[in-house]
Amino acid sequence: MSWLAEQMQKRVRQFVGRWNRPGKNCWGKYNMLSRTAGVLLPLSALPGPYGCGVLGEEAVAFAARMRQAGLHCWQILPSVQPGAGNSPYTSLSAFAGNLWYLDPRRLAEDGLLTEEEAEQGVYPGEPYCVDYEWLQQNRLALLHKAYARASTELLRQAESFAKEHVWVEEYACFMALREIYSGLPYWQWPDEKLRMHESAAVEEFAAAHSEEVGFWRLMQLLFYRQWMRLKAELDELGIALIGDMPIYVDLDSADTWAHAQLFLLEQPGKPLLVAGTPPDYFSEDGQLWGNPLYDWQAMARENYHWWIERLSWQLELCHSVRIDHFRAFESFWAIPAQSESASEGKWLSGPGMALFDAVRQELGEVPVIAEDLGLIDEKVRAFLRQTGFPGMRVLQFAFTPGAESLHLPHCYTQNCVAYTGTHDNNTALGYLWEASPEERSFALAYCGAEDADWEKGGSQAPGVRALLCAVWQSPAALAIAPIQDLCGFGADTRMNIPGTPEGNWRYRLTSQALASVDCDWIARLCRLYARDHAFEYHTEVLC
Repeated sequence: MSWLAEQMQKRVRQFVGRWNRPGKNCWGKYNMLSRTAGVLLPLSALPGPYGCGVLGEEAVAFAARMRQAGLHCWQILPSVQPGAGNSPYTSLSAFAGNLWYLDPRRLAEDGLLTEEEAEQGVYPGEPYCVDYEWLQQNRLALLHKAYARASTELLRQAESFAKEHVWVEEYACFMALREIYSGLPYWQWPDEKLRMHESAAVEEFAAAHSEEVGFWRLMQLLFYRQWMRLKAELDELGIALIGDMPIYVDLDSADTWAHAQLFLLEQPGKPLLVAGTPPDYFSEDGQLWGNPLYDWQAMARENYHWWIERLSWQLELCHSVRIDHFRAFESFWAIPAQSESASEGKWLSGPGMALFDAVRQELGEVPVIAEDLGLIDEKVRAFLRQTGFPGMRVLQFAFTPGAESLHLPHCYTQNCVAYTGTHDNNTALGYLWEASPEERSFALAYCGAEDADWEKGGSQAPGVRALLCAVWQSPAALAIAPIQDLCGFGADTRMNIPGTPEGNWRYRLTSQALASVDCDWIARLCRLYARDHAFEYHTEVLC
């Protein structure tokens, strides 16, 4: 071995050792803060025959393919049943799983569907997008067939599951009532006692409508079992699952119905204040989200039990969890409910460290990723440092002309998660196409790709590869790219355009697109920048 090779090997071992040094680790066997890499893909976007991704063989095949590429983490979007606009960030329950993810083939394995019935769940349309309307019309009917075939013992197990997890019974009763009242929001239900969630009335309803309540109860047990089976299969592959949790809940949800005392409500369905963001560079009037706000004083009186249960459940399903709009724990924008503009809001103090002190008292150290994008001041930064949680950096935010950005990779710290883009961003190729010439020139120069054919797409797209390299070589402990960037896809595969109510959350990966990913190149990138911790680093990788 030459002197140069010896010195390079020594430096690499020192480098890897510095990032992988032992210490307080709440991440289980997957220490995602020991320098690694992953992929972002919602479960809904998995390939497969059922109209959206399911918790079955395609999920396992995707994870195996990503592991082949040297990746160790798979980040998803919230796994809850989507509400208005099919957004996973709006839901009828903060806890309940998305029933569209149930795999009919695995229900058939359990004897709940015949093979012919499972075939009825096959989507007849194109495989490129999720068809939520078709799922609503067809999947529920299939799941009712599964419920009709459930044994007495399985139904008993579902009842036990609901007793162990109080939210299951709340959700099951809420969904059954919505069904009976033709989808009316809970504050318009005609029965006042049910509207007010009086315990005796809810128990009487559940007894009188055991079939309706039992269906939703069983579906959550089946979801849990399929999910945990998939998680075990990912464990065998060495893939850690990173979940995602919206900070707020919907006004019309099982949570606000069953726990009205924990929200700033004047009466059922009538909030005093609602969530949003203030005016900023991107939005002249701010953003009016409309979610009810938490009554943090009431939460504190209950020692933040609801939040502890919520985090505990998410961390049972996933190896770690990203919390959206994390800054609201320090201070949040509160808008009078009757206002038509977010600009009429004001900042109010959040629970701060009191919440996470209570969480750690009950759960110990928790593997949380804090979404700290948007309007962040020094108080929020200090709070995030106090929690110790890693924040986020997004490469597409780095190249705005005339400003030194924290999103430039040389500004990253180890304790962060770096992305080429998130679900709210354009794809990397779409970004290069739609950026201003000045911004694009800066991005390409920074990433060492001034002479690259950045216009080209595909898994070997030179411009996209340059952006990936910039993130992978950064100091960030965890580097993540959306699957669209690993494929080199353009703006037509974007997952979400914030502020647009229609056409989002529909993108799906096809089997052909997954096969096109250049796993060898990505694996080499992971080895080159010491992100594949299953790999023994040798100098020939670097030469």
